[in-house]
Order: sequence, then structure tokens, then C-alpha cells
Amino acid sequence: MTIGQAIRNGQWLELDWPALAANAASEISDPSAEKAPAALPELAQPRAGSHPHLVRQWLLARSLFPEKWINRLFSVGGIQWRGETLQLLAFPPINPHSDPLYRKALAGSNTVVPEVLFEDDFCIVFHKPAGMAVHESVPGQYGTLDEAAAIHMLRLGDPLTVRHIHRLDDDTSGPVLYAKNDLAGWKLDDAMRRKEIDRQYIAVVHGRVSKSSDTINLPIGKDRHHRARRRVSESGEQAVTHYEVLEAGSQASIVRVKLETGRTHQIRVHMSYIGHPLVGDALYGGDSRLLPHQALHGEKLLFPHPWNGLVVEAAATWPQWLEQLARNVQSRSK
Repeated sequence: MTIGQAIRNGQWLELDWPALAANAASEISDPSAEKAPAALPELAQPRAGSHPHLVRQWLLARSLFPEKWINRLFSVGGIQWRGETLQLLAFPPINPHSDPLYRKALAGSNTVVPEVLFEDDFCIVFHKPAGMAVHESVPGQYGTLDEAAAIHMLRLGDPLTVRHIHRLDDDTSGPVLYAKNDLAGWKLDDAMRRKEIDRQYIAVVHGRVSKSSDTINLPIGKDRHHRARRRVSESGEQAVTHYEVLEAGSQASIVRVKLETGRTHQIRVHMSYIGHPLVGDALYGGDSRLLPHQALHGEKLLFPHPWNGLVVEAAATWPQWLEQLARNVQSRSK
């Protein structure tokens, strides 16, 4: 649901109360909606300045915000008034010295902050390079994208709780989406569950792929014989991968891949299973002499903005290693 215009004022999210009510009423009665909304309690809009408990009840009755979030705000005095403006405590700063991630960022590490592809008060998208982990896999690990996000927020003088919404393998480059507050986190997590976040990849695979496009619908599970590997397995989770061939050379092909699901190593497992492992992906049969990591790049990320619902597109330019591989493939496709 689109909630309407909002302004950030320090730690507060400020909403025009009369406009919010009008917006909510129009959306609830929208005849073009896919299905009629559930019956709502007959609860009149509280007047500006009303007790926060009444405001909380009205907001929940209109399903304008996640219930847990509104209840949490109410419990900490995070619903207030400034005239006819409703203030919600959406951007509470945290103490960097008491937060493990920010303490690491303050330690003066050499972690490089990658390119920012999109940023506003609610979320941020980084262009993660190959070789950088999104989060720590062992206690005390430095150099992660999570740490870089904290460093970025410190440089802005805005130490908010940043959290990644999805991940990429360490050796995969591309856009990674972060929420900058709890409200954005809940909304984006819900978008992931609803499969409203679209991720598009470019991969360079061994061999000439014969089909110009295809869908691989094969379940993926853990490999009992190799802890780090995944494999196609009847007992695994559903995994759906769509691909189209951009360039087919005599020894390698460039494919664009879209995921319908997001299983661990999904692209790598599926492409290897059909006989076209990724270049550089030694774990799944690729030749690592050509590239020290799998030739997989997140080209584009599309997601509904956590506040207004509008689709945001974050595109990551091809890294140099991918450009070079593509030239090699193209030279052998003629």
C-alpha cells in the first residue's frame, strides 16, 4: 500500500495527518483493487493530538504499517504529535560504541566502501565486488559488505541499523540491497517473500549453449558428500532459473539469468547440471585457470520501494573481468 508523502526530521518520520487519512480511505475503497479488503473495524480517525493508543489502533485497523513495528513504537513513546503532523520514531540512532558491527567499523579497518547504486532515507544498494563477503562467516571477520555499510553510515554521521535484505556469494559481484531502518526491513523482507524483488545476472559458462533460452525447474538440496556444495535433488527445495543466451562461442557462452527462487548456489548448480558450468567455478566443474572465481555478476536489481511502493531499478555495470571474458567469447563466436 502506498502511504503517501513523508518527511524525515532527524529521528522522526513526519506525516501530514489529514492527508494520511484521505490517502488511506481512497486506497481502501479503490474499486480497481484485485480483491476486496477484509472488513475493517468501524474506527473513526482520531483527531490530531489524540492519545497515541488511539492513533495506534487506527493505523493498525488500516493496515498502514507492520503491526510489530507500530506496537514497538508505541511501547517506547515513538508515536507523537507536532501540530497536525504525526511523528513516528522511524530513524532511532544507535550508539556505535555498543553495536558490534559499528565497533568494527570504528576500529580503523581497511575495508573499502563499494560504489553506491541507490540511496535514500529508507534503503541503500551497494555494488559488491567479487571477493567480498556480505556478512561475516566466522567471528571477528573483517572486510565484509556489512562492515562497509556501517562505515558508510558513520561517514554520513547517521548511524542507523543497516541490514542486508538478500545476499550474494562471496565471489559474485553485483547489487546488494540494505534496509536503513526496521520499517524498511520488514517491508523489504515481505517483498522478498512475495517474490517482488527481481534479480538479473550475467554468467559466462563453458561450452556453446544450444538453446537460445530455457527454464530450468529442478529442486536443489545439500550435497551429503561435500559440505560446501549443493546439488539437484528430488528431496531438495524448488528452484526455478530462467536464462537466455546473449552470445554463444565455440568454447563458452554468455547468458542472462533471472531467478524465480533464491536457493544457495542456484545458478551455479543449475548451469552445471545441464552441462555448462560457470567459467572459474571449480566447485561445480568450471575451469579456474581462466578466472579465479565464478564468472557471475548481478547485473540488475529491481525492488518495490519500502515507503511508496514504486519500483526502484539498480543497475551494476559489468566489471573489467566480465568485459574481458565477453570479448573473448565474442571473438570466438564469429
